[in-house]
Amino acid sequence: MTLASETERKTVVRILCAAVFLIFFQAYMVGPLVPTLSVALHVSPQVSALLVPAYVLPYGLSTLVYGIIADRWGRQRVMMSLIAFMPLVIAFTTLAQTAFELTVWRVLAGVCTGGIAPMSLALIGDLYPYRQRGRPLGSMFGAIAGGMAFGSTVAALLQPIIGWRGAFLIVAALSLGVLFWILPHRRLLSTGEAERLAQPTSIMAGYRSLLSTPLGRRAFMYIFLNGVFHSGVFTYLGLYFDRADHLTEPQIGLALLGYGVPGLVLGPAIGHAADRWGRRWIITTGLLLAAGVTALLGFRMPVWVAALVITMLSLGFDMTHPLLAGIITNLDPARRGQAMGLNAFVLFTGFGLGSLVFAVALRGGFTVAFLSFAIVLGIAGFMAPTLFRRDKLLRL
Repeated sequence: MTLASETERKTVVRILCAAVFLIFFQAYMVGPLVPTLSVALHVSPQVSALLVPAYVLPYGLSTLVYGIIADRWGRQRVMMSLIAFMPLVIAFTTLAQTAFELTVWRVLAGVCTGGIAPMSLALIGDLYPYRQRGRPLGSMFGAIAGGMAFGSTVAALLQPIIGWRGAFLIVAALSLGVLFWILPHRRLLSTGEAERLAQPTSIMAGYRSLLSTPLGRRAFMYIFLNGVFHSGVFTYLGLYFDRADHLTEPQIGLALLGYGVPGLVLGPAIGHAADRWGRRWIITTGLLLAAGVTALLGFRMPVWVAALVITMLSLGFDMTHPLLAGIITNLDPARRGQAMGLNAFVLFTGFGLGSLVFAVALRGGFTVAFLSFAIVLGIAGFMAPTLFRRDKLLRL
């Protein structure tokens, strides 16, 4: 196992946070660009909107593969390959001349970036003991939240100035910078007790191990539910502002900016609080907070109030998923890569289904949809203290 000083560990976490931020930045900047891309590529908005699942679905599926490969053949080799390919596939995206070509590049981008975030989370599980894991995990999920928020906002603001190709080029250049930044520290990517390079493991046995305990099953169940809830609500907030307040795309982007701010600013503090006081009640509070503010969205309010409510909605996610992911890192230390791959797959499956479920609920209007989602998550929040009361990892 490679020994690392505290300074080296913090440096690696910062680098990986930068990589993950850029991954989610470029993933979420496509949504606001759908109208522009439909005009530029001479297709309908419905066709250009397919660029979102074209990235998300390969991303989610690939997470199941990379974790297993990393546990067997070495995380350093896999992560460095993905970080090297990331700027290339994003840069080549700008060469697309048709919707089909752009879709192909988005699929490849999903495949080439899918393993970085889950393996980064697994690496934190190796670098830090469980009682110290909350702060770095909070930083990582803060980077994810920040990438989501700034991607959806900055893309809408930059498009009139540099165009959609310019936005992708900027992300590619920054991704190249991450590659050069991590090169001197790449030895730390191979650290940890999770690597078993000479001992192939059974994939199905690994999944059975991860899901064999009540803690594992409940944690993955809540991760899935969280994904469905937050994706469903967030996906339609742009339409909500369009119909309720007739905002322009840049105005909608600014209204949604608060969604990533709590995680970006408070992520490490939330993680530290979990390390100090336990995870059980913080997770419960996050679930109930998200349910409560979503219920408020069902009622008419000024735009600035809705923007604050959306910020609190983000805080609810930041108080739940990072802590649940921290538990996942300790379910089976010998299979951390596979565990975090399954974690990402479950979350992104929830993300994909969330927008579909919300679309069905939306047939009754935004009030019905918001209140329905709030009631379901509220019930899950009230059940959480009972479901998790005997789980030791939630109290560590």
